[in-house]
Amino acid sequence: MAQEFVNGKIRPGKVVVFIKPTCPYCRKTQEILSQLPFKQGLLEFVDITATGDTNEIQDYLQQLTGARTVPRVFIGTDCIGGCSDLITMQQNGELLTRLKQIGALQ
Repeated sequence: MAQEFVNGKIRPGKVVVFIKPTCPYCRKTQEILSQLPFKQGLLEFVDITATGDTNEIQDYLQQLTGARTVPRVFIGTDCIGGCSDLITMQQNGELLTRLKQIGALQ
């Protein structure tokens, strides 16, 4: 279930962030990404606590990405890490470059 759920969300050309609503790093990640001009439907925040399979999803994220912490940020099919990784990419200009490469921005 967890594997199908996660794999069903991750797609080329889309940014998906797995979050918990109470997590301050998740909120910061949402704040950063929400300020960017994404095309309709190409930015999705997935609340893993709403599924009832939170631990299983985090276990699968560990298997897939090497970490079970949230947020887990996927640009297309690549996991770029969490909040600090996103901030680093934003600061060095790599974030916008990657988002343009996958065609996610207006």
